[in-house]
Amino acid sequence: MIFKVLFWIFLLTILYTYIGYTSLLLIISLFRRIYGKREIPVIAGFEPEVTLLIPAFNEADYIISKVMNSLELNYPPDKLRIVWITDGSNDHTAELLGAFPEVMVMHEKERKGKVHAMNRAMKTISTPLAVFTDANTLLNPEAIREITVFFEDRETGCVTGEKRISGSGPEKAVSAGEGLYWKYESWIKRLESETGSVMGAVGELFAVRAELYEEVLEDTLLDDFTVSMKILKKGFRIRYAPNAWGTETASLNITEEIKRKTRIAAGGLQALTRMPDLLNPFRHGLTSWMYLSHKVLRWTLVPSAFPLVFILNLIVLSLPDPGHVYITLFLLQAAYYLFVLAGAILQNVRVRSKVLFAPYYLFIMNYAVLKGTFLFISGKYSVNWQKIKRG
Repeated sequence: MIFKVLFWIFLLTILYTYIGYTSLLLIISLFRRIYGKREIPVIAGFEPEVTLLIPAFNEADYIISKVMNSLELNYPPDKLRIVWITDGSNDHTAELLGAFPEVMVMHEKERKGKVHAMNRAMKTISTPLAVFTDANTLLNPEAIREITVFFEDRETGCVTGEKRISGSGPEKAVSAGEGLYWKYESWIKRLESETGSVMGAVGELFAVRAELYEEVLEDTLLDDFTVSMKILKKGFRIRYAPNAWGTETASLNITEEIKRKTRIAAGGLQALTRMPDLLNPFRHGLTSWMYLSHKVLRWTLVPSAFPLVFILNLIVLSLPDPGHVYITLFLLQAAYYLFVLAGAILQNVRVRSKVLFAPYYLFIMNYAVLKGTFLFISGKYSVNWQKIKRG
């Protein structure tokens, strides 16, 4: 009996995390659209001054394209300040940026990590809004305008854009899987934004009210998540701007993607230990439920639930008269792992059907979380981000 109870607990946890939570968000969002949607007031000519902050370490390969992309943004040039922070770079990054008098460069010889660079740069900000973006991320021309409009609402403290993975036509496992994943994540962010608040920003493109920025500990692994959630804790909302996006290429291969996801998972657990009060529903209400459902379960219980469900299913099948339900569920799991195996075998083959790689990417994602858990527990991680090779 105990095996069946545990089986259903773990199975329902997985189903709730990936399907149930999103379904509940959709219901709440639809209800609010009908009965309680509050429109953002539109102010004619609302064009606040903005500082675009670009932390970069040895990003010479992307400097020219990123600078040109930034200068082509559809926002008044006299209200857009572009600042690069290039601490520790020794690959001609500074020299390349020197060819563009339109941008300001902050540089220190010693590399102390991205968070140190962000904290240092924010002390110099004189504009009401700061927009963070990565050196290898290209923004759509209307990105700044689409983000700033949300700050017309004084309850908005942070706005996150959408992350997109470049690529069209046949794709390999990593780009197909990551592309599908971010479409799913973007849908959740849209629903969260309509329901209450997004659970964390994406580092490729997000903006904050400069006055609300709170210095982050320099050993922080997930800077974007931590900065945005600290603002949420102050009682402000994180909104999602679907028409502002940052595009980057996928990781070069699955090995590089696992490396990236492992660090993110370790950072998620670090954030959880540093902001446990976000799980207090008496203080944060709906936010606590959303944080638990969208982030905490993914970083803790769900990754280990997958193998446990499979093992428990096998144990139940070994009992007398297990029942058709358990046989069916086992066959479904077996089919899932066959797709995972197929994805692993075909990971370097370009296919048009991205869905083929969805089971494999889901497996890799949860495997990386387990690796990230051990990395966090060991404490053997560095604040300096190890660059991921991209396609």
